[in-house]
Amino acid sequence: MIIDCHGHYTTAPAQLESWRNKQIAGLKDPSQSPKVSELIISDDDIRESIETNQLRQMLERGSDLTIFSPRASYMAHHIGDFNTSSTWASVCNELCYRVSQLFPQYFVGAAMLPQSPGVAIETCLPELERCVKEYGFVGVNVNPDPSGGHWTSPPLSDPYWFPLWEKMVELDIPAMVHVSTSCNACFHTTGAHYLNADTTAFMQCLTSDLFERFPGLRFVIPHGGGAVPYHWGRFRGLAQAMGQDEPKNTVLNNIFFDTCVYHQPGIDLLTDVIPVKNVLFASEMIGAVRGIDPDTGFHFDDTRRYIDNAALSDAERKMIYEGNARRVYPRLDALLKQRGL
Repeated sequence: MIIDCHGHYTTAPAQLESWRNKQIAGLKDPSQSPKVSELIISDDDIRESIETNQLRQMLERGSDLTIFSPRASYMAHHIGDFNTSSTWASVCNELCYRVSQLFPQYFVGAAMLPQSPGVAIETCLPELERCVKEYGFVGVNVNPDPSGGHWTSPPLSDPYWFPLWEKMVELDIPAMVHVSTSCNACFHTTGAHYLNADTTAFMQCLTSDLFERFPGLRFVIPHGGGAVPYHWGRFRGLAQAMGQDEPKNTVLNNIFFDTCVYHQPGIDLLTDVIPVKNVLFASEMIGAVRGIDPDTGFHFDDTRRYIDNAALSDAERKMIYEGNARRVYPRLDALLKQRGL
């Protein structure tokens, strides 16, 4: 079985964007604010958006199941206040739930949180519990920088985050540490901000006792971990200078990396440097990189090709494709076992 741990509803029907634009306009002119009931998206609308996009490519590429969450760049937690984010997260999570109900064989949900800069993280817990307990979601996306590229929030090891970590441990779900759009002109959203955040999140964990406090906490760092695998020697050296054990014996008990790396040398490096038990298959399809690589004739984000061509044993491939995801996402494993898989 091939499980893609990183998918977003980037192809949601146009009505969603239209409603969101009205919500944003309503921040200046409350008379423009739409009601949730005004967002009308039929099951047929959802089917068309999925069947002609994500599901079509999943079938073409041979993946079986995608952990599916709202579009990351659309989370935009810096817009409005908590009420804005709360309503928006609820709307987006419900759509992903509907996808999982219409295509239960192919999609299972992961939650977006109603984060807002400067607002206590406890405000996110009711939506998280609703998504896990009512919708059957198996994971959550956590934005370490809800300011949108200005990094006004404390590091992930700060007590500010502890109520969320406690709830995640209680629910036994992992978080994909995933920022949203950048409103800082210095950081291109998908080319810089995403990769900066991946590297930053890892370093925040490396320089803290977070996993000693929360040994059951699990993070998936996307996009291959940003700069982490490429600079693994640097991180090992920094850990040594801080009097720590090897990172593979400390943070790699709790941190995992996905395979959203869009060329063969990158995947080869990832699977050579990072223990295979810490690598989860993912494509982020359909995501930031949608074109065809002229050097290969295949889509950049067709990451299965890279795993198939990597110097891995069949047992290692099975870990990356299925085993690691079932271990890191125990609610997903339980769901699959209920289905006899």
